Amino acid sequence: MLKTLLALLDGPAQTQQLQDDDARTALTALLIRVAKEDGHYAPSEKQAIKGIVGQRYSLDSAQTDTLMAEAEEFEAQAGDTVRITRLIKDGVPYINRVDVVEALWQVVLADNQRSDEESAFLRLVVSLIGVTDQESGLARRRVATAADGTKPIR
Repeated sequence: MLKTLLALLDGPAQTQQLQDDDARTALTALLIRVAKEDGHYAPSEKQAIKGIVGQRYSLDSAQTDTLMAEAEEFEAQAGDTVRITRLIKDGVPYINRVDVVEALWQVVLADNQRSDEESAFLRLVVSLIGVTDQESGLARRRVATAADGTKPIR
């Protein structure tokens, strides 16, 4: 599967949706890349990613660990971020890309520290996957509100 996903990076732009396993790996790799952006892949960020993908895809702990290992390998081999985001933009419907942005904000806010590097990188990623700044702002507020224990804005 990883070879197939890596081959997609070098191929022409996708005109069809990614296969579920490929989409999971690409999303998880992007979450990992965002977590690493500030130069520190904090345990809280890794736990947040595990929680996000475990819940999103209804995975048990072993399946989540397998996905994380595949995504970490893919992220390391993928090269630039544009290639990963292109897969997501071309292969994931818009409404699901808004969910991706929400997941990205969960990772950025997981360590209770939002660096300038992470914020700038997230703005770039959001643009590359074709989600508006307004949608990103709403996603950030939903995540921050949920973390406070209050009802998220939808």
